[in-house]
Amino acid sequence: MMEKNAKIYVAGHRGMVGSAIVRELERQGYTNIITRTHKELDLCRQEAVEAFFAQEKPEYVFLAAAKVGGIMANQDALADFMYDNMILEMNVIHSAWQNGCKKLEFLGSSCIYPRMAPQPMPESCLLTSELEKTNEAYALAKISGLKYCEFLNRQYGTDYISVMPTNLYGPNDNYHPTHSHVLPALIRRFHEAKEAGLDTVTCWGDGSPLREFLYVDDLANLCVFLMNNYSGNETVNAGTGKELSIKELTELVAKVVGYTGKIQWDTSKPNGTPRKLLDVSKAAKLGWTYKTELEDGIRLAYEDFLNNPMRAER
Repeated sequence: MMEKNAKIYVAGHRGMVGSAIVRELERQGYTNIITRTHKELDLCRQEAVEAFFAQEKPEYVFLAAAKVGGIMANQDALADFMYDNMILEMNVIHSAWQNGCKKLEFLGSSCIYPRMAPQPMPESCLLTSELEKTNEAYALAKISGLKYCEFLNRQYGTDYISVMPTNLYGPNDNYHPTHSHVLPALIRRFHEAKEAGLDTVTCWGDGSPLREFLYVDDLANLCVFLMNNYSGNETVNAGTGKELSIKELTELVAKVVGYTGKIQWDTSKPNGTPRKLLDVSKAAKLGWTYKTELEDGIRLAYEDFLNNPMRAER
C-alpha cells in the first residue's frame, strides 16, 4: 500500500489520464505528488529523465505520458508514434528501476491486442496473432513498455505492473478536429453542426464497429486501486465490459449535445477494428468495477468540452 505521504510521480499529468490520476490521488488524501510539464522535462531525452529521477527519487510512478491520436493521426505519423512512445517509456521505466522506485504502473491501450482477438479480449490473448494495421506503431511501442516491466520483474524482482484501458473519454480530452479519438471528435462535430444549424453530419465508415468506453475518472480509480492491491507480470484490462456500435454512439452523442439533424455515413472511409471489447473479469475478481454509465459520462465530457480552451484550436 502507498503511504499517504509517499513521493508519487505522475508522468503525463496534463493529459486526460494523468490529470485524472492526480485528481484521484488528491481525492484519496495523497499529499506528495510530483509532476513536470513537457517544457520542464522532455521524457524523450534520456539524460534529462535520468537527472530527474536521481534528484527526486520518487517511490511510486504512474506512467501515463504518451503520444496519442485517432485513426488518421496514427496512419499519418507511424514513425513518430513508435519512436516517441518507445523512447519515452523506456527512459522512465529504466530510470525508475535504476533509482530504486518501489512500484511503477505502466498505462497502455487495448490496441495492443490482435486485430482478430477472441471477444471479449482476455489479457492472455496478447501476441497470439497480428495487430490492427491502423495503429500498429502505437501498439508495438505499448507492448514493448509492458514487456519491459515484465522482464524487469523477472530479472530483477521489481514490482512493476501494467494496465490496458479500453477507449477513454472525459475531462481534458483532446478535441482536435483530425487528431482526436472517436468520442471527443463526435462531441465536437455535433456541437459545431448544432451551432452552425447544419441539416446533416457525415461520419466515417458505416457505423457497424462495436466499441467500449470507460470514463477516465473510473480508470484513475482503478489505477490507484491496482497500485495498492495488485502485483503480477500479466497486464490488467480496464473497461466496462459493455459495448455499443459506433452508430449507436453517434446517436447518443447527438442526443446529449442536442443536435437534431440527420446522420450520414461515408463508407469510403475505414471502419477500423470490427469489434473491441475487453474481458474485465480479472479486475472484477480483484474487487473493482466501473461507476459511470456512458450517457452520464458523455454529459460530463460535453460540459468539459464547452469549458475547454483546446476546442478553439484548429
